[in-house]
Amino acid sequence: MSERKTPDPGNPLVLGIETSCDETGVALIDGRNGLLAHALHSQIALHADYGGVVPELASRDHVRKLLPLVHAVLDEAGVDAGQLSAVAYTAGPGLVGALLVGAATARAFAFGLGIPAIGVHHMEGHLLAPALEAEHPEPPYVALLVSGGHSMLIEVRALGDYHLLGETLDDAAGEAFDKTAKLLGLPYPGGPHLAKLAETGRPGRFRFSRPMTDRPGLDFSFSGLKTQVLLAWQKQDQQDGQVRADIARGFEDAVVETLAIKCGRALDATGSKALVVAGGVGANRRLRAQLAELAASCGARVYFPRPAFCTDNGAMIALAGLRRFQAGDLAGVDIGVRPRWPLSELRPPAAAA
Repeated sequence: MSERKTPDPGNPLVLGIETSCDETGVALIDGRNGLLAHALHSQIALHADYGGVVPELASRDHVRKLLPLVHAVLDEAGVDAGQLSAVAYTAGPGLVGALLVGAATARAFAFGLGIPAIGVHHMEGHLLAPALEAEHPEPPYVALLVSGGHSMLIEVRALGDYHLLGETLDDAAGEAFDKTAKLLGLPYPGGPHLAKLAETGRPGRFRFSRPMTDRPGLDFSFSGLKTQVLLAWQKQDQQDGQVRADIARGFEDAVVETLAIKCGRALDATGSKALVVAGGVGANRRLRAQLAELAASCGARVYFPRPAFCTDNGAMIALAGLRRFQAGDLAGVDIGVRPRWPLSELRPPAAAA
């Protein structure tokens, strides 16, 4: 453990807690030095036998893991709990039981220490995650938020000022990855396994449609693409590993190209020269490469958080909490969570006050 730090009233120190689904994340950040320490516990092994997240098991595992992670992060940073300025936690959207674990823990810490607790919107955390890196854009910029639960294009104008440009009309991209992987007989969680398999697939052997790119607009739809894969798979020798890899490659290419086309349209529509990519699918290597090419072709720049900060994590919640704290956006003492919480309901701190 490092030497204990002296409290600095002019430098807010925020603990972030993320428990929206199946990852327990804790991080510590300050206004001057940035991220000081972070830790993440994944529940993948816990849910693997069920082929998906079991909410009750997720909540119980958060209860077991959260406090040890909090103490580990404070120890790694050499910080006493009494030095904290605020505790930020994910208030929604997410699984209600999992959210309540993080909210109750954060509120208890804050009440005992006499400091604010700040409920953070999970997607705002993802939108701000690229700012955890040394090189990041300041608003305004376009953000592609793409994960297992969300596929959205958003114009980020300022903290809390988010204009929805387009969203999925059915399955999110990450959800389509997971369902397609299950269809191909790949283990849970399917998305990363499908992407790995696609690396050995032959490009062009199976070509699937690029949904909703043949018409104007920035919305997405991936459910029909899933059906195309099913029909193609049913006609093949399902014991042939190369066929499976080729179908995985065809599916991944279709999703990645669709996302890239829509991102290009969003940059054109807004005139922005900065594209931020956030959410779990943002870790996909093929997507990163194609969006980098897109940005270079139109004189823009694309920003990604490191892969560890694409998936759910405490660092993005700590950062969002810090930004809200610095803007004076503080809440009451009630333990409030919102399993469904449209991003459109967020407001800039001054407007919310």
